[in-house]
Amino acid sequence: MLMKEYRICMPLTVDEYRIGQLYMISKHSCEQSGGGEGVEVMRNEADMHPQHGQGQLTEKRIYLSSKLPGWARAFAPRFFYVTEKAWNFYPYTITEYSVSFLPKFSIRIETRFENNNGDNDNVFGDTPTPPENVSFVDILSDPIPERHYKESEDPSRWMSSKTGRGPLEKGWRDDHKPIMCSYKRVQCSFEVYGFQTKTEDFIHKSIQDILLVGHRQAVTWIDEWHGLSLDEVREYEQTMQEKTNSKVKSNPCNTGPPAASRPAFSRSISVTDERSLKKMGVTTVDMSESPLPHSRLHSTPE
Repeated sequence: MLMKEYRICMPLTVDEYRIGQLYMISKHSCEQSGGGEGVEVMRNEADMHPQHGQGQLTEKRIYLSSKLPGWARAFAPRFFYVTEKAWNFYPYTITEYSVSFLPKFSIRIETRFENNNGDNDNVFGDTPTPPENVSFVDILSDPIPERHYKESEDPSRWMSSKTGRGPLEKGWRDDHKPIMCSYKRVQCSFEVYGFQTKTEDFIHKSIQDILLVGHRQAVTWIDEWHGLSLDEVREYEQTMQEKTNSKVKSNPCNTGPPAASRPAFSRSISVTDERSLKKMGVTTVDMSESPLPHSRLHSTPE
């Protein structure tokens, strides 16, 4: 299991980001859904945690079969989904991901938000993350995949008419007010012999790209959500969830085909090494050279 900690600073307060995060995730999920693929919200309800108190539990299914690269479609079942479970006890959240046909794959993300510039080396209060496993994600200067670049979401060109913030300039993290940091401790596991290290490294690279894009959006969309109350953004979230679910359900395949029509390996797949894959007739490739499906269906893991 590979664990890393990401720190993403934004020119916002923790209270502001609570609204911005809910708005951004809801809007983006709806934009990226359609034709039977996207994010289906299964549960979104209040939840009481014995340690963290009152919060919100959200469970989603993310359908993205057509967005898989060719090498993955060769052995993935036709119908599958990623399950996301998020426990939001703001300013602390836990998010877990699993895949319907890969029982040995999992991602767990713990997040804590603080009003600082990322200088807390033990934000989770247990064991500090080793410095070599800490990465700062800079929404201004880190390179973004070209296919995701939008001038309107570029912090170096962004200017908020509501708050007067922006554009960001080099070194902004040292003296900008307000400033907050999203600390994310990410653990991913893919317990398949011969693929574990390469796959886990690849997943972390993809997560870093998703975090970069999502947090840039949360900042540059500020004039759309700034000033909303928590009740208002929850109402917006509910409206967008209904639209998103409707888009996903437009494909009858996602309601679940009869058991007899599913591929024989749709429930689970067990692959031990590259030789086993070749026996199945699957051509293996170097995954470091193959793009993951950057669907950004959930831009910023909570």
